[in-house]
Amino acid sequence: MSTSINIKGIFKSYDSVKALNDISLDINQGELFGLIGADGAGKTTLFRLLATLLLPDAGSIDMEGYDVVNSYKKIRNLLGYMPGRFSLYQDLSVMENLNFFATVFNTKIEENIDLIEDIWKQIEPFKDRKAGKLSGGMKQKLALCCALIHKPKVLLLDEPTTGVDAVSRSEFWQILKKIQQYGITIVVATPYMDEATLCDRVALLDKGAILQVDTPQGVVSTYRKALYAITGANIYDMMLLLRKYEFTESVFAFGQELHYTDKRDEFDTNQLQHYLKEALQQDVLVRSINPNIEDCFMALSIQKNK
Repeated sequence: MSTSINIKGIFKSYDSVKALNDISLDINQGELFGLIGADGAGKTTLFRLLATLLLPDAGSIDMEGYDVVNSYKKIRNLLGYMPGRFSLYQDLSVMENLNFFATVFNTKIEENIDLIEDIWKQIEPFKDRKAGKLSGGMKQKLALCCALIHKPKVLLLDEPTTGVDAVSRSEFWQILKKIQQYGITIVVATPYMDEATLCDRVALLDKGAILQVDTPQGVVSTYRKALYAITGANIYDMMLLLRKYEFTESVFAFGQELHYTDKRDEFDTNQLQHYLKEALQQDVLVRSINPNIEDCFMALSIQKNK
């Protein structure tokens, strides 16, 4: 499989803050690749470097055979970029925005209508509405149309579903799967761990460093500890109690339950229930569960920061 993006030894700092620390990564042509991490992980900085909007302090990036520093004009013609914030012209209508971006890339909407047809059907009823008056989901779809209007070889999407409702998030990922069929390399940055499972491969980022690169299934398969879900009447109090428990390795809140790992390789869960019940915790239930991407991310982050 050919490489679309090759990142070697990238460093980037803002004064004393290291945004990226020795990032090396290969992304394959036609791959749907996810950059997964919380705010401050370095996702947006890496995207701005890929989009030729920033210069690295050290290291190199090749995209489709071109160096992003020395050949930035060529890179911009083969790149579609959707930044985290809605950045289209809010006083222009939907059609005016599309026509503007088509003109910038010396093309016409009709030339690549097959690529954006599914999205266009959803926003066409609002074609005369100003972009600033669209809903969050429709703004997202318009921005994606504008990024695709010239049929780029690489599509960069920086947190495209942040602030969007669950239905629009699901629709958006379905659209990405269809776009991928055209052979376009898609790189998505997201803080949502559940979206990682929708990617071909992911890179888990934490504080400017890569924790792991693998398929979602590959990431989960590396989780070695037994994992338990704990529920009870007062989740917050239980979490505080478990953080004081001598055998606790890690405990984190996941919705209405806690995910717990123990320092011991083998132990009786009844001991754990007894400890919590002695502290007047009620309705305590401990059960074994399989880890998800977020569990793996937290475990890798703890290991890195030890």
